[in-house]
Amino acid sequence: MPDKTTVLLTGASGFIAKHIALQLLEAGYTVRGSLRSMNRAGEVMDAVRPHLTDPVGLDERLTFVELDLLSDKGWDEALQGVDTLVHTASPFPISQPRDENDLIRPAVDGTLRALRAAKAAGVNRVLLTSSIVSVLEQDGVPDGKLFDESDWSDVESPSISAYSKSKTLAERAAWDFVRDEAPEMQLTAINPGMVLGPPLDRHFGSSLGLLQRLVGSKDPALPNIGLLCVDVRDIAAMHVRAIGKEDSIGHRFIGSAGFLWMPEIAEVVAAQFPDRKIVTRRAPNWLVRLLGLFDNEIKAAVPLLGRKRLVDNARAKEVLGMEFIPADEAVRAGAAYIVENDLV
Repeated sequence: MPDKTTVLLTGASGFIAKHIALQLLEAGYTVRGSLRSMNRAGEVMDAVRPHLTDPVGLDERLTFVELDLLSDKGWDEALQGVDTLVHTASPFPISQPRDENDLIRPAVDGTLRALRAAKAAGVNRVLLTSSIVSVLEQDGVPDGKLFDESDWSDVESPSISAYSKSKTLAERAAWDFVRDEAPEMQLTAINPGMVLGPPLDRHFGSSLGLLQRLVGSKDPALPNIGLLCVDVRDIAAMHVRAIGKEDSIGHRFIGSAGFLWMPEIAEVVAAQFPDRKIVTRRAPNWLVRLLGLFDNEIKAAVPLLGRKRLVDNARAKEVLGMEFIPADEAVRAGAAYIVENDLV
């Protein structure tokens, strides 16, 4: 691999993307970050700079372009001189939208817009930030089934959320595009679970909303839902390592360190901050279902009640050499940042 390759990183102001930018810079890449508004360029620069081993020349190594998932403007220019596209930009809501197309359209259209622009510019190496929800959402699957990268979510399922549907359709569209229109394209997809761990700055959107609710004791009881958790630093590492791994081309990679029930996550936080009254009690399932009729955030959790879904992360370990940070450590790192920065 050349010493100085240039990466176009879409959605560069995102929680995961800032970590990817940091690790790319540390690995010697030049990064061109895309933003919906150039007003956020300083934010990303300020987030990354303190964590660099050597920040000298950062203004030359990290630059920005303005791009929108729903507009063709600027994509051709943004990809000039680029060797690799890392496409992370996608909407991530806390609650379900009234119209699922508000999520699906920018996710699918944005992914295809990025890939078409990459093809036109001769950029063949592409990494797509997908999600574990593109793998897990299937009806009638017994608890204990071990999901892996061969599994796909069922977009026709009546219980699938708009977010899960958007991520599944966007990833499907990417693989279909490569198969049908760009067989020369070297695509790799990264499928993270619930991404926790420490943000690089205070601007992390809804990504750590769960930990903020737990630390702030926003709920009188917690739904009995389980999450496949992973540290943001590991997800960034998966992207960066995959770029130079030929064995990763044409494959998906699940990013998960382990399964935790939400009350278990709360217990980790409660032990970490014994002076805070962290709620750890479980809400009865019938109550969560009832409340879900009136609250879209709660409604999104209803299909997950009591379901223990496990995944096989062997491919990430074998091909990318991952040794995942334990899930409870990712919880503690994220919670510590929230408490230390008074973000409750």
